[in-house]
Amino acid sequence: MYLKRKIDGFLKEWKSDPDRKPLIVKGSRQVGKTESVLHFAADNYESVVEINFVRDEKYKGIVSDGYETDAVIKNISLLDPSKRFIPGKTLIFFDEITEFPQIATSLKFFNIDKRFDVICSGSMLGVNYKKIESNSVGYKKDYEMFSLDFEEFLWAKGYEAGAVEDMLGHMTRLRPFNALEMDVFGSLFMDFTILGGMPEVVAEYIAKKTFEGSLDTQKQLIADYKEDIRKYASGVDQTRILNVFNRIAPQLAKENKKFQISKVASGARFRDYRGCAEWLADAGMVNMCFCMEFPELPLGGNYDPDTFKLYFSDTGLLVSMLDDEAQDDLRANKNLGVYKGALYENMVAEALVKQGYKLYYYRKDDSTLETDFFIRSASSLIPVEVKSRSGKAKSMSTLINSDRYPDVRYGFKLSGNNVGHDNGIYTFPYFCTFLLKRFMSSFKAEEERDG
Repeated sequence: MYLKRKIDGFLKEWKSDPDRKPLIVKGSRQVGKTESVLHFAADNYESVVEINFVRDEKYKGIVSDGYETDAVIKNISLLDPSKRFIPGKTLIFFDEITEFPQIATSLKFFNIDKRFDVICSGSMLGVNYKKIESNSVGYKKDYEMFSLDFEEFLWAKGYEAGAVEDMLGHMTRLRPFNALEMDVFGSLFMDFTILGGMPEVVAEYIAKKTFEGSLDTQKQLIADYKEDIRKYASGVDQTRILNVFNRIAPQLAKENKKFQISKVASGARFRDYRGCAEWLADAGMVNMCFCMEFPELPLGGNYDPDTFKLYFSDTGLLVSMLDDEAQDDLRANKNLGVYKGALYENMVAEALVKQGYKLYYYRKDDSTLETDFFIRSASSLIPVEVKSRSGKAKSMSTLINSDRYPDVRYGFKLSGNNVGHDNGIYTFPYFCTFLLKRFMSSFKAEEERDG
């Protein structure tokens, strides 16, 4: 069962470009990179030459005579004479290039040669990407792939583009959803929160129409991620990175979600664990959300790199690390329990990253002022609060109404409530989060117009 993905449209656009460069598809383990590339290849090329450097280590010798196109093709044909290289009709797919980053040097020559299209892919690329980048700078194009977002999940459930456009229309016109829409989309979003967006998990759910087997699949993914840490992290860092990974879920369950190294292991010191969170982020396993020094523009240079929250890159991975009792209650009764705030906050963080946003938050140590996330418009800093329960967004109101924060004119509240707008706060249901960037592309807040 192939699940329609957003990369499908990107790959078609890439192929339609007459000056296309070799493509590197980045993304963490099991997000669907290989399946999507092969699905595209089968529909668009007469010949597909797939080389997997994990499965077929012998192909690491294909650069023995150099990195020029003819030399590489000659050695591939030597190892497997059945592979066909038809100029203009062949895709060469180098998979799992993390195991053989040297192949990136050949991309320069394939780009100059132009006879064959080339796509590279692999998990854990972020950890080794500096070497790949230095070997192919200027001669390749990158695409970062994630697990399914809520729009792709809706596609998997059979919804067409019109449903999403109608959802966006509710946001842009600030028109509340009717009771049926709130119920249906809210229920689908709850399922998506429990499952996450890993294609194998979603495909099982679609086929069986239940959560049966989803937890086992999620736990296997966690085991695979931990195995990647053991494989790719060196020396003592393996244990420290695993300690950080294992402590993300418990720390997210706390009211103050700032990641505390002191809670990772007995006697843990920040300087010993420096770089562990960044390693997990580079590997695509977690998203880092940095604390702003002060809620003002610009976002990029206004944060403390040593103060951050950690979220799983896929909320289903967080769900799979909850205790057994919480798992049973979650799947049987849709009861999120003490993890309600963590799950919704993780889901919003994930949705923002999948739209291209970087993550920032603000927490003032000597007060209750705290905002979960920030994005920006051309002229405003926009706080984004995630409310697991109904209630006022007090911190957001303070930021909007105080003269101390002139860059903050309005904010977004994401909750289980319907669309609304009051006192500078725009409210949207959780299930609309994936549309925030599209909404912002044409939105002009009243508060900015008046200013």
